[in-house]
Amino acid sequence: MLGGNSEFLAKDTLRKEGLDDYMLYEATNFGMTDDPEILAARKHFEELKEEFEKDIRIEAEKVREAGGLFILGTERHESRRIDNQLRGRAGRQGDPGESKFFLSMQDDLMRLFGADRIIGIVDTLKLPEDQPIDAGILSNSIENAQMRIEGGNSERRKNVLQYDDVMNQQRERIYAQRRSVLNDDDISATIRKMMSSYISETVGTYTTSDVADEWDFDGIRNEFNGLLCDANDFRYSQADLATLSQEDIISILEERASKALDKQEEIFTPEVFREVERAILLRNVDSRWVDHIDAMDDLIGSVGLNAYAQRNPVTEYKIQGGAMYDEMITEIHSGTARMLLTVKPRPEATERKQILNGSASLKGEGGQKVKPTPVKKTEKVGPNDPCPCGSGKKYKKCCQGKEN
Repeated sequence: MLGGNSEFLAKDTLRKEGLDDYMLYEATNFGMTDDPEILAARKHFEELKEEFEKDIRIEAEKVREAGGLFILGTERHESRRIDNQLRGRAGRQGDPGESKFFLSMQDDLMRLFGADRIIGIVDTLKLPEDQPIDAGILSNSIENAQMRIEGGNSERRKNVLQYDDVMNQQRERIYAQRRSVLNDDDISATIRKMMSSYISETVGTYTTSDVADEWDFDGIRNEFNGLLCDANDFRYSQADLATLSQEDIISILEERASKALDKQEEIFTPEVFREVERAILLRNVDSRWVDHIDAMDDLIGSVGLNAYAQRNPVTEYKIQGGAMYDEMITEIHSGTARMLLTVKPRPEATERKQILNGSASLKGEGGQKVKPTPVKKTEKVGPNDPCPCGSGKKYKKCCQGKEN
């Protein structure tokens, strides 16, 4: 603003007079108030503003008479928008002004785009290096170079948006599933579907041939060994193989998985097992999703090479990203299924915790309940020393915390 900014000068004066930030905000605000202190500050602010405006009008008129604001640019930006913003400063709010840009033939903009023809003209005319060139052909060359750079930047932004759209679709799907796990009271049906999917996909991997004699039964046994089968399972004679189908193997494994889950539920109790299912599923989803995000970032850096093979990198990113997402879902199903089949409660830890809390009782001779004797320290125990109660934990993480 030619001559200065009266509002800024008035605020600066109030701040120098000792007005705090709150009162300075209220003095320049128009909210309704009956506070006499705020009203007095607003009145003083308006008086200072009018006083500064008188001086500013005189100074602004002097600048206008001298020709207004002159913008001197020492280079041209890659974007025409930035140059136009600088030019706009010269004639801001209808004031007179002028702008002029100087640039070198060695600037990146000229060196990479459009300088060869200008340099050829300069060499032909044998002009000295310090002589400025002001011609329409030069301005046109600069604008053409800017347009080419803007076009390249625009294409890059489009690609980034397309890449992000693929990732966003996957993000919405996985977050929707995660919210469902968190909000649903009972996810046992979802868990059993995952178990069935894990079994069918695994069996399908090892039974791709149409001939049962060529199926990889060793792979099936290794995959489910200790979970749903042992080393003696799935050993068939030639007569059995003639009538064996994938559905038969899947049915056997699904039946065993259902019984195993029922047994786990009985061991943990239904209420506890529901929370175990939720915790294990969330753990697998979160860990696999984090790894998937890193893998998709690495994929962006590699799919660009497909352009050399005349393939659209964005299309390749969608195809490969979709395959990686499906693989992640498969890993979530398998990881969740295997953890649920192998997770075990720790009754000894639970009992120890109950004893330390005084909520459990011990049985003495004749089956009579005996109240546990509290552990007493005979000597000073350090925070990092083993706890005297025999839990195996450090003292600071066991009895010391309870005493505190």
